[in-house]
Amino acid sequence: MIKNKFKQAKAWIRAKLLLVKPGQTSIKGAAVGLLIGSIGLMLLYYLLVAFNIRDPWAFLLGILMIGATILAAFISVWLLKLIYQIPKWYKIALLIAFPLFFMIYFGEIKLIGWSILLFSLLGAAWFTFSKTGFKPLKTPKKVVFILGGLLGIAGLALSIYYYSVKGLEMDKIENAVRYSKVEIPHIPGESPAKAGSYKVLTLTYGSGKDKHRPEFGEEVTFKTDSVNGVAFLDNWKGFGGWWREKYWGFDSKSLPINGRVWYPEGDGPFPLVLVVHGNHSMQDFSDPGYDYLGELLASRGMILVSVDENFINGSWSDMFGGLQKENDARGWLLLEHLKVWEQWNASEDHPFAGKVDMDRISLMGHSRGGEAVAHAAMLNDLDFYPDDATIPLGYHFNIRSIVSIAPVDGQYQPGNTRTKIKDIDYFVFHGSQDADVTSFMGSMQFERVTFEDSAYHFKTGLYIQGANHGQFNTSWGDNDIGNPFKGLLNLEQQLDAESQQEIAKVYISAFLEVSLNAKKEYLLLFLDARAGKDWLPVTIYLSQFEDSNTRYLTDFNADFDVATDGLGGKISGENLKVWREGEVDLKDSKKGTRAVFLGWNYEIADSLKEESVKEVVADSLIASYSIFSDFGKFQLDSISVFVFEMAESKESSNPKTEGKWVSDNETEENVEESKEESGEEDNSNNSEVEEKDEEVEEEKEPEKPLDLRILMRDTTGNQVSFLLSEFSALQRQIKVNTLKSEFLEGEGKSEIVFQKYVFDLDKLRDKNPNFDPYKISEIQFVFDQIDHGVIVLDKVGFSKKIELVEL
Repeated sequence: MIKNKFKQAKAWIRAKLLLVKPGQTSIKGAAVGLLIGSIGLMLLYYLLVAFNIRDPWAFLLGILMIGATILAAFISVWLLKLIYQIPKWYKIALLIAFPLFFMIYFGEIKLIGWSILLFSLLGAAWFTFSKTGFKPLKTPKKVVFILGGLLGIAGLALSIYYYSVKGLEMDKIENAVRYSKVEIPHIPGESPAKAGSYKVLTLTYGSGKDKHRPEFGEEVTFKTDSVNGVAFLDNWKGFGGWWREKYWGFDSKSLPINGRVWYPEGDGPFPLVLVVHGNHSMQDFSDPGYDYLGELLASRGMILVSVDENFINGSWSDMFGGLQKENDARGWLLLEHLKVWEQWNASEDHPFAGKVDMDRISLMGHSRGGEAVAHAAMLNDLDFYPDDATIPLGYHFNIRSIVSIAPVDGQYQPGNTRTKIKDIDYFVFHGSQDADVTSFMGSMQFERVTFEDSAYHFKTGLYIQGANHGQFNTSWGDNDIGNPFKGLLNLEQQLDAESQQEIAKVYISAFLEVSLNAKKEYLLLFLDARAGKDWLPVTIYLSQFEDSNTRYLTDFNADFDVATDGLGGKISGENLKVWREGEVDLKDSKKGTRAVFLGWNYEIADSLKEESVKEVVADSLIASYSIFSDFGKFQLDSISVFVFEMAESKESSNPKTEGKWVSDNETEENVEESKEESGEEDNSNNSEVEEKDEEVEEEKEPEKPLDLRILMRDTTGNQVSFLLSEFSALQRQIKVNTLKSEFLEGEGKSEIVFQKYVFDLDKLRDKNPNFDPYKISEIQFVFDQIDHGVIVLDKVGFSKKIELVEL
């Protein structure tokens, strides 16, 4: 009865709707009105434009745009018709498969398309063979069946092989230090990665209520009070917040203070180092992953705490809404840990009473934790939370230094800007094979560390060829993307975990020995990795370094005048193909500083390219870049050194063949292609190139590192010159592919990473006794060593010899 009533009501509604449904005449009229209105207004728009700018060609442009739009409309209707003709079940399958593959492959369209094609071919062959059979098929369909089946089987085999191989070979990158003209003295003594003399003890502290880890639950050594993190956490609500609370057993008002401790046996007082992990699946606990650092540092007389912040890490439940911009909370929690240690150190009845040197504190972080330690240092100096001054801070611990491992930058921005810190030692390092944080983002924070007080401070950066993101944490390993299908990653160029952790041990231990224990001999390691080459695995290391004794002639940030240094001095260039000052780009972001880009390109016949540039190019055509500054204000003396940073740029060294604006990613190959297209003469022997077989092409020699000459003149006209390679030749950019699918896109991605150069002024007298290195009038960079190239120059100035620095 009810069913019949419902049908009657439905029929009545449908009948009434039919009464008001537009007829074909009305629909056609609406279409014509829409076309007349849109096309008419467009014609009127361009007619007025043409009249206003007095250019009738603008009206023609409008007509062409209307025509193009009409054509696009007909093509779109045709495509929609084709899509509509796709069989219903395959259309449903596509609509299901595409979003699923999208999630599996993190949006990698090439893999999505390949998987759709492969599984479609295999499914079609399987069903045709099992349901229809081969014999009933007509000859054309038999041919299609055989071809489709073979393609599907071959594609499946190729996919299995593709997934199973470790990775694919890339062009070899020559290590620039092999071309050095000088031996860098090795730091004497044992490696800082060698275990010390202290016996190492361990314990944990925490809430005592952890539902998943007994070491922070019933087996915890010391119990700690929870803290209220509501002010520092956004979006602990909805399903994501509900699940997070259900999993952990607490909410944002009662965050635990949990830590794993490695400490030396003895009376102390010992320096205190806190390390915090980054963002990872919260159910896959990250804090145990720094055990190798805990064992090492504790044996060398330091207390290391691996801080647990897994409860604010990511989770599958975040797809329904999760925590956002929580990195200020990560940094704030570190300060709450320091508060606990301060209380224990001051309590007479606590086992750590008097054993902690609260005047020697260092913070260390990885990934988001690497950003968080900078936030912690910033918040530590403030009395109030910068985003809400009703929340008091007032910690003011004596944090001497920060270690930042492959950090992100800008996940949290205090007052909608980037965190700046001052008067603190800073060390950041990053791997070229990082598939998670793909850019050297820590170099951005590096630029925002300044020194203002009278104490000695230094900041240093390190870029490591082959290092990935996860292997600095033993729990994370070699899978940077969090995808269980690890075979999608290109691991061929990746360092092994043991080597990567050895690098971390050497550099972190050395940095902390300098910063916390004043062992200044290790400073040389941060100027150049060759000072510790016997301690380090063989790979390419690029070092950045600046200390509080460094003063710059120019850092190219003062103004937009390329002919001045920003401090009253003059700059000139001769025969340069590229000369501009501009922002330094990383792979996926900007570094936050400007530098000068200098390029040269000489027309040299192939038969002469093996000759020295100086022999085949006239002196009047050699490119150079000169700085004329007020050198007297630097008070140069026998402990002064000349310093600058330099990197290669992959842009064209002859951009005028293409126009004014050229992308940094445009290579010399693009220029050669443009010459061929424009009909410009090419002196290369094409017949010889064609005779080369593929095997020879694959074994081509890597590009040699760049070199150039530096010339200095004193106020009386005497001069000296020396090669860049007398410290080190300039490293070519390190190209990487972190995913196997990226090999389809080209030769690999790279970014500008600077190398620090240091030249002892006092030793320049050996080249010309008449030259006075303390009365310089000009510094000139002369590009007479290689026929073409583009370099990026930054932070030109003077500092003091490291071995004479008083800490």
